[in-house]
Amino acid sequence: MRVVSLIPSATETLCRLGGSAKLVGRSHECDFPSDTMNRPVLTSQTTEFTTSSEVDATVSASIAAGTPLYRLNEALLRELRPDVILTQDLCQVCSIDLDTVRAVAASMSPQPRIVSVNPETFEDVLDDVLTIGEAVGLTDNAESLVVDLRERFYRTSEAVPSFVEGPSVAFLEWTDPVFVGGHWTPQLIDRAGASHTLNPTFAAADTGSGVAAQLDQRIAGKSVRVSHEDLVVSRPEAVIVCPCGLDLAATRRAVKEIEDESWWRELPAVKSGRVALVDGNQMFNRPGPRLVDAFEWLVGWLNDRPELIPQGFPWESWK
Repeated sequence: MRVVSLIPSATETLCRLGGSAKLVGRSHECDFPSDTMNRPVLTSQTTEFTTSSEVDATVSASIAAGTPLYRLNEALLRELRPDVILTQDLCQVCSIDLDTVRAVAASMSPQPRIVSVNPETFEDVLDDVLTIGEAVGLTDNAESLVVDLRERFYRTSEAVPSFVEGPSVAFLEWTDPVFVGGHWTPQLIDRAGASHTLNPTFAAADTGSGVAAQLDQRIAGKSVRVSHEDLVVSRPEAVIVCPCGLDLAATRRAVKEIEDESWWRELPAVKSGRVALVDGNQMFNRPGPRLVDAFEWLVGWLNDRPELIPQGFPWESWK
């Protein structure tokens, strides 16, 4: 079987399932695991990172004008002759759009199967492991991986204090303008014993209103833009800066651009020094198996349990 993956999370999942040898093409953002970097690259982006504010302005203008943010090498895709194409339709600024992929695939012979994964919750991410496993003929491996990920997740959950109110958290998915995390991120924050007040979770339909017994039934909307004033008023006791698509070095530079702003200095978490910088390209914003690593870090950092933090997790304290 020949597989093309156009999203990093699907590439990671495929490789965790033992399917690395099936991968014949990848996106320009698929950078983990490292042994996939020698596969042909099928996508490229039309923008370059300069500053957080300039990238936001460029992306907003492109979306308003209907200009694509990514390019697909159609000729190479045809040449690779994939049986399966893994892609997504959750985020229009994260990867090549689904319609473009469908249009090219429809004109190929034989026509490849398109598997679009669109997780909105942590449970959806686990379900996508099973979906990808079935699509590439690795169903047994997928079931075993999901069992392992669930076991790690719930074992880590046992370290969360049950009768202590955790800190309020501001999870910054972008810094200028400020966007706070959504979908699975507020879920993970809740389950780590904290609260994400600027984009909180809410009970899913038909699950009632009981919070304590239904954390796995609480969901959140997509990431949202918030004003500096609302961020200050929310008085976060902990801040996690984890910009989507930026590595740790770029995250450090992004914080440098805002750390002299009055609104930043007013945040309780900044005053107390409870600010963490995380590689947003690899962690939290990439809905694959390493979301469990991110959860282990979150529980360890928020609850002063450093022994829970995975070795080599890409983060640092802001100074």
